[in-house]
Amino acid sequence: MGLAWTSMGGDILFIEATETPAGAGNLKLTGKMGDVMTESAAIAWSYVKKKGVTTTTHEKTFYKEHDFHLHIPAGAIPKDGPSAGITMATALYSLLSGRRAKHKVAMTGELSLVGKVLPVGGIKEKVLAARRAGIATLILPKLNEKDVQDVPKYALKGMTVHYVNHVEEVFQLALEGSKSTKLAKPGTKSQPTREESRVLRKKTRVQIRA
Repeated sequence: MGLAWTSMGGDILFIEATETPAGAGNLKLTGKMGDVMTESAAIAWSYVKKKGVTTTTHEKTFYKEHDFHLHIPAGAIPKDGPSAGITMATALYSLLSGRRAKHKVAMTGELSLVGKVLPVGGIKEKVLAARRAGIATLILPKLNEKDVQDVPKYALKGMTVHYVNHVEEVFQLALEGSKSTKLAKPGTKSQPTREESRVLRKKTRVQIRA
């Protein structure tokens, strides 16, 4: 699950990934993503595809014979910004590796082409959004650690915060440990908790900046 900043405060992002056979290696993006977020998705896919070739049993031809689809629900709401980069990479790697995403884990961070996790803005608002959504584990860029000082202490109570420098750390924290070499079934994703579903239903029609 990703975290975003909006004009109304922080919000959460559900990101879904699936694949379709008999494709041509294309990555389809839906969910009204802006230019910056589209670039972040391309970076995430380049990193994950390269990793998938070396860490799964999928041959290089697999990526030429399937299409892949990344979607952010609430499609009527415009979304932009770079901080969903590590979330999109995690969703894509979860798909390729078969490692399911853990529940009640949220993250934010820009992703570089070599896997570095870069700092983002709106940390206070994003942490408050995570609190409202009942998040238990929060993953933030190491370079944003100083910004957490501005977050009210009550918002962090009972929440475990991890500060990371590289997306490989994110994969270890956000995905279940058992590793499968088979691709997850198309459309497979972790089901949102009751609290997450409540927050998703309450999304307002405002522009989201990830």
